[in-house]
Amino acid sequence: MDSSSTTHDRDVSPEGLDRKASVADETARSIVNTNFANAEVDGVLEEGSLDPRYRAKATILNAAMQDMGFGAYQKFLFCVCGFGWFIDNMWPQVTAIILSSVQREFKFHPPSLLALSQNIGLLFGAAVWGLAADIVGRRWAFNLTLLVVGVFGLVAGASPSFEALGVFAALWSFGVGGSLPVDSAIFLEFINGKSQWTLTLLSVWWAGGQIVASLVAWPLIGNYGCPDPDTCTKDNNWGWRYFLFAMGGLTLILFIVRFFVFNMYESPKYLMGKARDADAVEVVHKVAEYNKFESSLSLDHLEAVDRHYRTSESDTSSHPARLEDYTTATAAVRRNLEKFKGEHIRALFRTRQLAYSTTLIILLWGIIGLAFPLYNAFLPFLLTNRGAQLGEDSLSTTYRNYVIIGVCGVPGSLLATAAVELPRLGRKGAMCIATVLTGVFLFLSTTAKTSQALLGWNCAYSVTSNAMYGILYAYTPEIFPTSSRGTGNALAACANRIFGIMAPIIAGYADLTTSVPVYVSGALFIAAGFVMLLLPYEPRGKASM
Repeated sequence: MDSSSTTHDRDVSPEGLDRKASVADETARSIVNTNFANAEVDGVLEEGSLDPRYRAKATILNAAMQDMGFGAYQKFLFCVCGFGWFIDNMWPQVTAIILSSVQREFKFHPPSLLALSQNIGLLFGAAVWGLAADIVGRRWAFNLTLLVVGVFGLVAGASPSFEALGVFAALWSFGVGGSLPVDSAIFLEFINGKSQWTLTLLSVWWAGGQIVASLVAWPLIGNYGCPDPDTCTKDNNWGWRYFLFAMGGLTLILFIVRFFVFNMYESPKYLMGKARDADAVEVVHKVAEYNKFESSLSLDHLEAVDRHYRTSESDTSSHPARLEDYTTATAAVRRNLEKFKGEHIRALFRTRQLAYSTTLIILLWGIIGLAFPLYNAFLPFLLTNRGAQLGEDSLSTTYRNYVIIGVCGVPGSLLATAAVELPRLGRKGAMCIATVLTGVFLFLSTTAKTSQALLGWNCAYSVTSNAMYGILYAYTPEIFPTSSRGTGNALAACANRIFGIMAPIIAGYADLTTSVPVYVSGALFIAAGFVMLLLPYEPRGKASM
């Protein structure tokens, strides 16, 4: 059901919506209790935050997915969605890793200009791909993002100038920007409430992105980079170009696996939200067949909700007529025009509590969008300069340390996965602790008197920052309704990228050879951690809607 159909209901007062929600929940619970052995009916969002009929059908689909469990399809999906987390961290690391070598060759100033190009691409990518996921569906956005990244990343290795590299960095980042809004929505909509902790576990792939980028960069840039800025030319500085060729090729391989090896179905909840109930049921049965499971879901279960509405005295909606003319050409044109009326955005602010939650999430992504790249995007640059100050200025040493820091992110992801299911901690508590500790470790890193001490503090930072991002990436889509999840993710990602654009500007004025950017980044992380305690929803033990 298209959420815009709620405007046809005669009784749209809060009391009327609550009344319909109660009726819908009773109908859904009756169907769930009768037909599904392992029912999951408790949703994250409160009554009134969703269209009642949509809520009832989502409850039934949640029960069907709960009955099916976490099978072979979900495990394969875990891997291919993990590719999105992988490139979402790997390519920003690529920009950070090549920064020192590129700056030595092209001698542009300030060094933060390359990160600025990247963040502009990430911003437009988040907006376009996130909205597209809600308007035209998840599948195409899911597959095309990797193709865009791979092609432009590969071509960037042949850049003849900094201007060309900056353009290609923006273009590959346009594809990377779609990873957060699209991939998290897809994975969440194919798993049940009891398996939602695996969304946090996906952050292992995120840590893997930095590890792989660091391992490949270590021999290439370390051995084929120019150590002396005064004599650096294209002829003796091929390391970063080889590195881009390797990363672009790897991303294209991931695209091939996604597009040609894995058969990605459209999200059942997305289809149901577009009044395509029969298609939603068909997808559930295809997934069940892949898992060697026989689902008891039928189209009649979803149509029972519609029948209940047609006979309910509190509903004289014209929605059934809209369902009947769904396939007509006129209706299709009308629907496509209606998609641009902003309904997907309004749905995220439907109730006071949902509006409060959405606002805080956007604020948090904005704060972290400034804090994280202000430090992480310049980490190899900072390590190189700080290493020189501490007596170690070898490029090989810099990238060796970067590999070690990346490896330390893996236990952070595992700790986060365990912490989010603890009863007295949950998503919010674990996320708050990880975020505050991230800021604390950044402050402590400025006290390092040796390169080993600096490495140690950065390893601690890697553990907690990966835990923080792992939980935040999972929490965000969990508290958005499916019909507007891509849009909600896009708004959060856009806030992240807008503030990310500010990071290289601040870094340019603050001077990367000092600790000022580190202090600012640490303070922002600590502030964000305490804001997280104000979030109204705790998804632990509940199903996304």
